[in-house]
Amino acid sequence: MNKAKVVMFIYSLAALLSMIGIGFSVSLVFMAGTDEYDTAGIIGILACIIAVCLIFMTGMKQKKKFIEAGLL
Repeated sequence: MNKAKVVMFIYSLAALLSMIGIGFSVSLVFMAGTDEYDTAGIIGILACIIAVCLIFMTGMKQKKKFIEAGLL
């Protein structure tokens, strides 16, 4: 496995962790009987959605650079 594939694997892991963060934040919002975690859950959802978008954008730009360089 060359270094370009390792970098793309790291991008995919980061996106996966951000998606897991979205799920965790949603679970904070819908916890039964508590209202104290609602704002933290909503902020977490928005932050993780922004993180996923940024990770995908940088990953696609990096993939384009790797393809142009002939590494992928």
